[in-house]
Amino acid sequence: MLPNVFEFYYKGLELCNGFHELDDADEQIHRFEQDNLQREKMGLEPQQLDVRFLAALKAGFPNCSGVALGVDRLLMLAMDAEKIEEVISFGIEKA
Repeated sequence: MLPNVFEFYYKGLELCNGFHELDDADEQIHRFEQDNLQREKMGLEPQQLDVRFLAALKAGFPNCSGVALGVDRLLMLAMDAEKIEEVISFGIEKA
């Protein structure tokens, strides 16, 4: 069995990751519901289900994949930065 994800590293820095998109509406609904249960346990408001997205899946969303490229990571390489905080407006602790 082959994995449905990959990551690309350059000089030890993750630049992008790719994945096979989930195209099963029922499984996506289940995952949304599980996410909301977890949010409730953490005292957070549940998120509304994205009905347009689910409708697209039910209508026959095509089999596809995607890749997310970290522009911030490219900036790190270009600027020879050691920490991501050197190239972004604010770190996760201030988000």
